[in-house]
Amino acid sequence: MKRILVGIFVATTLLISPGCSSTKSGETNVSNSEKSSQLEKQKTKSMSDSHDGHSMEGMNHDNHSMENMNHEDQSKISTKAKLTAPKNLAANQQINLVIDIQDSAGKPVNKFDIFQEKIMHLIVVSNDLEHFAHLHPDYKENGRFEVSANFPTPGEYTLFSDYQPAGQKEALSLTNISIPGSVPLPKDLSKYEKTKTLSDTKVSLKPSKDKIKAGEEVSLIFDLKDNKNQVIKDIQPYLGEKGHLVIIKSSSPLTREDYIHAHAIKSKSDENIEFHTKFPKSGTYKMWMQFNRNGNIKTADFWVNVE
Repeated sequence: MKRILVGIFVATTLLISPGCSSTKSGETNVSNSEKSSQLEKQKTKSMSDSHDGHSMEGMNHDNHSMENMNHEDQSKISTKAKLTAPKNLAANQQINLVIDIQDSAGKPVNKFDIFQEKIMHLIVVSNDLEHFAHLHPDYKENGRFEVSANFPTPGEYTLFSDYQPAGQKEALSLTNISIPGSVPLPKDLSKYEKTKTLSDTKVSLKPSKDKIKAGEEVSLIFDLKDNKNQVIKDIQPYLGEKGHLVIIKSSSPLTREDYIHAHAIKSKSDENIEFHTKFPKSGTYKMWMQFNRNGNIKTADFWVNVE
């Protein structure tokens, strides 16, 4: 990837690169050579234990960056991510960006652990939660990541970046970017579909409770069938897990507390993918469930109400 000319700082934290992405419900192909020689230099530690959904908390932000403390042991490291973008931004175009991960003194954080098979996971959503992407920036050493992102429509976007400084716990950073142009009308939230069809796969959401309540554990079960309504047989691991679930609360502005990332529980059955989590507050949430079917990353999105 070409070195990007420094443009303007765009609000706080980080961004994106080609990887597994999707806009609304859909699928993308899995690359056969996503790991670069830079990744091989990194410590090949992976987070092997599947963990329940959680909301990642951080420190209050300053003028240009969001600082992130290890949320289990805050004495070790504080990090921040700074984003550099081109001067001219436009919807539905590839935009090259640079992310610099720094410590609280502004010095580069240059060593990272690989977790869930990647060195950084980036979740990009429009603030109306209509558009979603799960991307993986390329690491260029000295704390610098280069990414390319497509923002489908004008409006405000929030970007959540998950990374792990060497020997530390995961850190979550977020930033906002504004894409100029006429902002589309918000989606009507009155209809909550429980089944989505993704080309040859039908995904049905079956929560363990009819009414989901804030603070209570809930199982979110996604039933999978082919276009002939038969159980599918070709589910493969995606980023080390049977499935990944990103949940974001509809709010303005979006914050760390609105973000949940859950991993599927271990299961030998291809009939469904199940997640255990809880929603911290009442409100409207959108969920994106991603899984790998025979080399294609598929994304099914659903809205839920939490009482």
